[in-house]
Amino acid sequence: MKGIKLLPFALGIILFFFIPQSSVFAQSKYVLPYPSVMPGSIFYKFNQVKEQILRYWYFGDFGQFHYNLRQSDKYLVEAKTLFDYKQYLLGNIALEKSDGYFEDIYPNFVNAKNNGKNTSEKEIMYKEAAKKHIEELKKVRNIVSSIFIWTPENESPTTLKLWESVDKSLKIRQKRL
Repeated sequence: MKGIKLLPFALGIILFFFIPQSSVFAQSKYVLPYPSVMPGSIFYKFNQVKEQILRYWYFGDFGQFHYNLRQSDKYLVEAKTLFDYKQYLLGNIALEKSDGYFEDIYPNFVNAKNNGKNTSEKEIMYKEAAKKHIEELKKVRNIVSSIFIWTPENESPTTLKLWESVDKSLKIRQKRL
């Protein structure tokens, strides 16, 4: 009788070790941050002011590198979240901010190299971040429509070419790989 009771347990252990586990393949080990304060929150404007102050707090080549990378990550996550919730206008604005910060990273490498600093570790981080950004942007491109017409109350409509925006963001990141 004991053998019959142990049979399901033994089979469970055997299946656990011999059934292949599903794997998740990602291009990058780089981890993006959790979304911070989003547009519409009463704290969003305060966050924007804090961001402008911190721009001057982080000085030097590596300080600016970390600041710009962090901001680019933050706005990419914000854009992805807003696109998920079909807030296309705000998502497009956040994506443009992420692009701007991402483009501001590279001059820091040039300055650091000119100043004789070792940038190899930062370059690896930069490339991993670019790979992760590309991975996320491809997901975004799959969930947004190519064109969205945003019509605010009592104003003329705005046409957002979302695929063009995402493709531009992809090109910005791909040229640094």
